[in-house]
Amino acid sequence: MAQSLFDSVMKTVREHDMASSENVALLMVSGGSDSTALAYLAAQMVAAGELGAVSMLHVNHKLRGEASDGDAAFVADLASRLEIPLFLCEVDIAEMVRSTGGNMEALARAERYRAAREALESTCLHLGFPLEAGRIFVAHTADDRVENFYMRSIVGTGPGGFRAMKHDVMIDGCRVCRPLLEVGRDELRSYVLHRHDAVQDEHGAAWREDATNADTDRFRAFVRHEIVPRAKERNPRLLETLTRTMNLIAEEDDMLAGDARVLLLEKVVPLGTLPAEGFLVSPALADSSLPLVRRVIDRVLSLMLGRDARVETSSIQACVDGLGKSGYVANIQGDIAVSYNKQGLRLEPMATFRARRKKG
Repeated sequence: MAQSLFDSVMKTVREHDMASSENVALLMVSGGSDSTALAYLAAQMVAAGELGAVSMLHVNHKLRGEASDGDAAFVADLASRLEIPLFLCEVDIAEMVRSTGGNMEALARAERYRAAREALESTCLHLGFPLEAGRIFVAHTADDRVENFYMRSIVGTGPGGFRAMKHDVMIDGCRVCRPLLEVGRDELRSYVLHRHDAVQDEHGAAWREDATNADTDRFRAFVRHEIVPRAKERNPRLLETLTRTMNLIAEEDDMLAGDARVLLLEKVVPLGTLPAEGFLVSPALADSSLPLVRRVIDRVLSLMLGRDARVETSSIQACVDGLGKSGYVANIQGDIAVSYNKQGLRLEPMATFRARRKKG
């Protein structure tokens, strides 16, 4: 079973050109079952000559008191057993939320990837790899992908949202890869439990459980424990079925995204040196198919709002409605002005729009 799982993961790694013996990977390890399995599998990849080297990062968000400290201790034992260099980072996320008023999940994610980039840079420097050969491996699984599919089904999603997760993405200039995206959590747990050398915590567990994962008041936990099990009753091969479906969606999404990128370069020009300063969309974009127009507008708004912001469907529609309508003006996403004249559709901060109108 262990070899079969390894072969399945390597198939994903090769098909998506994630890594080879010329690359070094930083593993983001929380201590949960998925990331613990990732650590074992990545160590096996290095031993098999499929990966040049690995290091590990654990970020302690200090949110669960002694349990958080126990997670860090478990990951330290795991890294020691596998002889993998470990970066430990502590960030008081609760204090950051109190002082900034920001969203806890967004802040935690930003801090994790900030730490990951620094750890990857250090790893590459000390092991003699160029930074462009560095990868960040995260432990998202087929279960995570299916959960995202249902979460987006409930709240709605934009273009390409039903692919749920990409196999790799660029974050802060680093390539973040998901080598476990085609395998399920149960398979990974069985793999860990059947290892004779599995590290155990103080309670004899082969990974750490986060108690908040069982709280069905939280949206993901609700989907994980209430919706997905019911769907599996109807289709025991749900992970396989939906993964195949999402991969088909992803192929078509990639094709349309490529066409939209071409249009973005041809039909959209920036209004300043920074994306937040806005963009001018050519009137000629209206000659393209509506799905591609929506994708271009979605990308423009994503650039203006930043990576973590959610682009509202109503905002995209407001821009589509204004394309080609002289005198059109709308306010979207709270602070973006959309206006149209013969030059095209302008998307700019409301303060800039008002200043320009006053000057005119």
